[in-house]
Amino acid sequence: MNKFDWQLWKKFLAIAKPYWFSEEKWGARGILALLLLLSLSVSGLNVLISFVGRIFQNALVEKNPEEFWKYLFIYAGVFVVGTPIMVIYRYTRDKLGLYWREWLTKSFLNKYLQNRAYYEINAIKTIDNPDQRISQDIRSFTVTSLGFLLVILISLIDLISFTGILWSISIPLTVVLVGYSILGTVVTVLFGRRLIGLNFNQLRREADFRYGLVHVRNHAEAIAFYQGEEQEGMQLKSRFREVISNFNALIGWQRNLDFFTTAYGYFIIILPSVVVAPMYFAGEIDFGAISQAGFAFSQVLGALSIVVNKFEQISAFAAGINRLSVFTDTLEAQTARKQIERTIYLREYSQLSLEHITLETPNHKTLVADLSVEVPEGTGMLIVGHSGVGKSSLLRGIAGLWNSGTGRLVRPPLDEILFLPQRPYMILGTLRDQLLYPQTDRVACAQRIRHVTDAKLQAVLERVNLADLAERLGGFDTELDWDDVLSLGEQQRLAFARLLLTKAPYAILDEATSALDLQNEASLYQPLQESATTYISVGHRASLLKYHQLVLELEGNQQWRVMSADKYDPSS
Repeated sequence: MNKFDWQLWKKFLAIAKPYWFSEEKWGARGILALLLLLSLSVSGLNVLISFVGRIFQNALVEKNPEEFWKYLFIYAGVFVVGTPIMVIYRYTRDKLGLYWREWLTKSFLNKYLQNRAYYEINAIKTIDNPDQRISQDIRSFTVTSLGFLLVILISLIDLISFTGILWSISIPLTVVLVGYSILGTVVTVLFGRRLIGLNFNQLRREADFRYGLVHVRNHAEAIAFYQGEEQEGMQLKSRFREVISNFNALIGWQRNLDFFTTAYGYFIIILPSVVVAPMYFAGEIDFGAISQAGFAFSQVLGALSIVVNKFEQISAFAAGINRLSVFTDTLEAQTARKQIERTIYLREYSQLSLEHITLETPNHKTLVADLSVEVPEGTGMLIVGHSGVGKSSLLRGIAGLWNSGTGRLVRPPLDEILFLPQRPYMILGTLRDQLLYPQTDRVACAQRIRHVTDAKLQAVLERVNLADLAERLGGFDTELDWDDVLSLGEQQRLAFARLLLTKAPYAILDEATSALDLQNEASLYQPLQESATTYISVGHRASLLKYHQLVLELEGNQQWRVMSADKYDPSS
């Protein structure tokens, strides 16, 4: 965005308006009303200071000690009263900003996690670094919005209060002031509009650089094995060069703007004296009126020169609004897109079957056509095929991650299905949390934690050949970085322990034992085969056949075939 327009205002309202009409609206409006009252008090004190200062200055000129000391104490009293008002004002402002940020963050998180939008937007190139948009951009939006709102409010109050004072002292000075502020605003916008786009790019490039650093930290071991330090360094330095390049352009434009705004600020010092001094020399006003005119001039000029004084902040704020607006529009568009695009029909029922399914990738490449297969309750089906034919993609279709295509999918609700990917997801938390994951219902989770004893957890670990895990790592309530602490094989066995604990009636396993030897594989699949769980596996090993009753082979070119496991020949 290279200029101010009404679109920016509309984007701001679209983000800000829901909070003020939410369930928290009365609390938010109450705090805002308190802020308005405090703002009026601050402006009232400023008006009082201007009059007290005028009398104070006249007492000095007239060498009137009684008047001087009287108004000196009044002057000091105003500051004594004003101090707690200013402190409470700032605290209330920050508190309202905190409430607003809390609500807005939760709102974005709900949209982000709803309908798996967090998964879908990974394929959208315009949405970079959603983590930064939720954490930093929202914080900046709430803090800056309140700051600008209150600055505008105080400026309006000052404008009304001090214009009358200034008009009573000098009408020409008032006219000069208005013309000067209009000129300053126009020139500032013309000089500084480029800053909005530069600030937008700076936010994105800083986030890209930070993501690169996080990526290196998360994959430190793999990089060390590959000795990829040089290439990673080149990637990081390339991203950092983009940060520096854009920031160099940014400070260059800020420099150009500063030439004008600095001169604009310096000229303010002498402009009131140039206009009012001849009136004082002519005896039309007293000496104190000069200081009062200067004070009133600065207050009114500040009110009229918000754009000049705050343009750098405004440009950064506009960039943040654009990022949040694009983000929220994209999240809402994902929901709308799902409602209108051609999708596989889903029916939730206590069985697992695919009826004439044609599955497409998100970019509409057909993987398999007219697939029909039913997995009887309590049995297992193995999906096989060459690498790249779409085995894992078919699991994504069953999970609802990919639903572009035609046909009907019959499956139980997702909370009855446990998915075990090749690399299990290790959550942030304790070993107990790992074993009890996932729990979608907080109440159910709390009840489960109370009823699952350490002895039961230990028994499950023994069944998956991790008998020493809890003792070795400090117990079930130790928090560690499990991705780094556990090997891939240990993580896969831990995922099976989750399956045994939850006793999920359905399970989807995507090469869930690929990092295990045949003995460990058998110790995991045999209890699963003996249970009542209905499961689908993806795998390459012929050893998996004996744990399944059906085989679905994806042959490529959208072709497939289904047969019993005892009739499938892997060598054919």
